[in-house]
Amino acid sequence: MTLRAVEGATREGWYTPLLYGCRILLNLMQQFLSVALPLLVTVTTSTATLPQVLPPPPVEEPTPKTAILEVAPEKPKEKRFICKGCSEHENTTLAFFQERGITDRNALATILGNIKQESTFVPNICEGGSRTSYRNCYGGYGLIQWTSANRYHGLGDFARKYGGSPSSLHTQLRYLTNEVQWQEIEGKMKTPGKSINSYMNNAYRWIGWGIHGARTQYAHQYANRLITVEV
Repeated sequence: MTLRAVEGATREGWYTPLLYGCRILLNLMQQFLSVALPLLVTVTTSTATLPQVLPPPPVEEPTPKTAILEVAPEKPKEKRFICKGCSEHENTTLAFFQERGITDRNALATILGNIKQESTFVPNICEGGSRTSYRNCYGGYGLIQWTSANRYHGLGDFARKYGGSPSSLHTQLRYLTNEVQWQEIEGKMKTPGKSINSYMNNAYRWIGWGIHGARTQYAHQYANRLITVEV
């Protein structure tokens, strides 16, 4: 509104200062909207085109590993002979020679039959039947009645060298298999499939008995008493 128009409106009585102020306010709002609306449209458009921010993927908890227990493979069972109804010394002797690799029933029975004839498996027996210590025996001594000086004293020397009592079963079995007389026939006793008489011929070279006695009979008895078990 021009100044002349204002003066005219004032004279006519319809223009007031309040109306003038509203007019100014309206003009200001029009100017503000002409600037603000394009900006608002631009911000809205920019916001709409912003890339979408996705939440981070969930972190997977590590799966606990199941403990794996290592199981030792089962040891295969072996077949062994035991002597049914025999004494502890008899079965200990039987097991000892099987550990040496003798597996034939008749060979084992022949060894047992000879030891029974010589000593009835009493390691501290002296020739004639008395039970005494190694030092107090004057004659054949022990499981196979070591009689000759070199074999008798060899038992004592072996016990001193390797430890043990010359009157014990274990020491005498170890000494027996270290003698040259045994080592000369051991390979033949390990050969399976022979008769008791055949093994008995080898046993003579080992022991060198003077009297055969009942050793062959005992061998047959043992052959009938040996039973196979799994161990």
